[in-house]
Formats: sequence, structure tokens, C-alpha cells
Amino acid sequence: MIGAAGLSLSNVAYLRIVVTGGGTGGHVYPALAVLAALPAVVEGGGESDVVYVGSKKGMERDLVRRAGYRFVGIGAGPLRGKSMLETLANVVRLGIGLIESWRLLGKHRTRAILATGGYVCVPVVVAGWLRGVPSLVYLPDVRPGWAIRFLSRFARAIAVTSDKSKAFLPPGKVVEMGYPVRGEIGQTEKATARRRLGLSEELPAVIALGGSRGAHAINLAIEKGLKELLTLCQLVHVCGREDEPHLREVREAMDEGLRMRYHLYPYLHDELPAALTAADLAISRSGASVMGEYPAAGLPSVLVPYPYAGGHQRLNALVLAEGGAAILLENDRLSELTAIVGELLRDKTRLEDMADRARLMAKPDAAAAIARAMIEL
Repeated sequence: MIGAAGLSLSNVAYLRIVVTGGGTGGHVYPALAVLAALPAVVEGGGESDVVYVGSKKGMERDLVRRAGYRFVGIGAGPLRGKSMLETLANVVRLGIGLIESWRLLGKHRTRAILATGGYVCVPVVVAGWLRGVPSLVYLPDVRPGWAIRFLSRFARAIAVTSDKSKAFLPPGKVVEMGYPVRGEIGQTEKATARRRLGLSEELPAVIALGGSRGAHAINLAIEKGLKELLTLCQLVHVCGREDEPHLREVREAMDEGLRMRYHLYPYLHDELPAALTAADLAISRSGASVMGEYPAAGLPSVLVPYPYAGGHQRLNALVLAEGGAAILLENDRLSELTAIVGELLRDKTRLEDMADRARLMAKPDAAAAIARAMIEL
């Protein structure tokens, strides 16, 4: 049984694993967290031969190589929301990806597959099913997208972040394990994290995030209330590359006192765990990572679900909001953002209560649990 307690893994000497997932950081970072947990899970000095399979032009390539894992790109492409011509072209790419995956799994002699979402997973998991290689599919979000729903029939087991996902997936395969976070999140003292980012230890700190590509609507709302916010706090604003040039001009036009409180970044990678630890409050979309990273950091949040792409972010936000760790703010009410943040920063008791409730939702062993489940396959 997947997730069974007390299973000895000391006889696992050499693991041949393929990991696949891409399209957004929300599919890649959980996979990397599981891989990071593998050495501690495998007893007796077992070794791993890991290949990460992603799309040839996907953002996952650089993230995976940066983490030190072997990356192989295959043909893949989305089928939903595309023109007829694009859909046909992507069907061909997926067919090519299936052939490439079949060959890779055979050459690598893969024993198990971990898939974390995105269309690139489809040819890999299907090829594994055809070869008799078992797959563990991990669903970061509450509601599965098209790829995970399709692959659920081929997977041996499905790990989920929230038990609310069970309503969308085949019974008997689903095990709630939590969201696998990078080990450094929540492991640093707040004062140390603030020094690392050049933040004051006296002022409240707010971090605003829009996901791996930024969120234009949130950026606009923050710009509109920026001066008022900066009178109350210091702001770490991860704005995405498209809006950064304009916001950089806005920052340079400020008085020096406010400008020194405004820390603008197009993207954070290595520094993100420190930024989450340093903050007293987060403003962000509600991609799947918020259900794992914010609890791990004990971070209260104002979550603004992306209103498109099937509305899956709203279900993610509800997990934290119903647990008392977040406020859910609809996208069409972003004009209220500055007032809500101001109220929270002035009410330290409420903010501390939200932080405590976030910590209660943390599942620090999720990465190790998913690693064990993959080995059990």
C-alpha cells in the first residue's frame, strides 16, 4: 500500500527514476523538493539515477539544470485553448514525445515515474504504462487539470496536497500527502532572512508575488496604493519581467525614504525561501505552492485567485481561507487591496493568529512521504 508506515527501504540499492512536470514553477518545484528528499529516504547508502523529462522549450529546463539534475527535452504541446491548426500540430508533437519517452524509458531501464503536472507528463506516463513502468502522479492543486485527469487512469497511485482533491479523482488510488516544499523554507530565523535581503528588522515586511511570470492585475493594484503601503511597511515586490521596467521607473521617482522601503525584483529563485521567512504578510495569486510554502513559513496571506484557467486557484485559496490562514480577495475587488493590507498590518493580534493557523496546516514531511511512495512502486 502506498504510504504504508514502517516499510524498510534499506534493500533499495539503485533507483532508476524518471521525473516529469513542467509549464510553471508550480509543477517543477514540488518535483525538485521530492528529489532533494530522496537521499534521506533511501537507507543503506542507496544511489539514484534520475532523469528529468520536460518540454524542449519549457521553463523547467533551466530550473532542473540549475538544481543539478540531468534534463531531457521531448516533444509536447497543449491541446486546450488552441486553434485547430495549433491543436493538430501539438497532437503530432505529443506523438513524437510518446516515441521519445518510450525509447528513453527503455534505454534508462526506468523503474518508476513521478509526474507533477503539465502537458509534458502525458507522453511520459503513457509510455511508462505501455512498458509496464509504474507511475506516481502528484497533484499540486486541489482541482486536477486536463493532463492529471487523463493520466489518473494510467497511474498506479495519485498523491494529493488536499483531501478535497479526492472528489475529482478515481477512488482507491488517492493518498493525501501534502505539498512538498523546499527544505530551506521556514528553517531560517526571521532576523537572518531579513538581513540576507537587506530588510529592516523594525518595520513590518510584506511580500507581493504573482507566480513565476508575475500578475499584472496585482501589480497595478500595488502601484495604485504603493505610497500608502510604504508608509506602513517595507515591501518585497516580485513583479515579473514584463512589468519590471515600468515599476522600476516608479521606484526611482519616489522620495528616498519610501524608495528604500520598496524592494523590487522581476523574479526570485534562491532568495525566495528567505523572502517568505522574512515577511509578515503575503499578497499573491493562489497557485498550488501557497498551500505548502505559506504554512511552512507560517505566513499569513491575502490571496487573489487568477479568475481564468478553470478557476482552480480559487479552490486552492479556499483551503487556506477556511483554515483561517488567509483572506480570499476576488480579482474584481483588487481596489480594496490596500485597505485590507492596512487593516491587517495595524491588527498585530489578528496577523499573529493567522500565522499560527498557517503553521498548523504545514506538512513538513510531504516531500519525504512522496519520495517513499515513489520508491514503493
